[in-house]
Amino acid sequence: MSRLVLVARLRPGAQAKAEALLENGPPFNPVSVGLAGHFAFLSSDEVVFVFEGPEVEWTVDDLVNHPVVAAALEPWRALADGEPRIARELYAWVREPVLAGR
Repeated sequence: MSRLVLVARLRPGAQAKAEALLENGPPFNPVSVGLAGHFAFLSSDEVVFVFEGPEVEWTVDDLVNHPVVAAALEPWRALADGEPRIARELYAWVREPVLAGR
């Protein structure tokens, strides 16, 4: 399992429009594209997308280059201040699930 994070700085005043876009969910089905997890975080001046799954770099690359998804991402281009940046996971800690009866 690996994770890939996309961070985009928002133009001033774009937070409300970004929040409205996020309420609709992603323009793809996370399960059908092979993701194990997908998260979006919004601050006043940035949006952060987390993609989780096997070979996630290839999955995200395929998504960005898919014509339907690329067209759905156009509203984000108007909100973003520059190109999104990729942040790669360098450290992670996840608690192992506790099984009942242990």
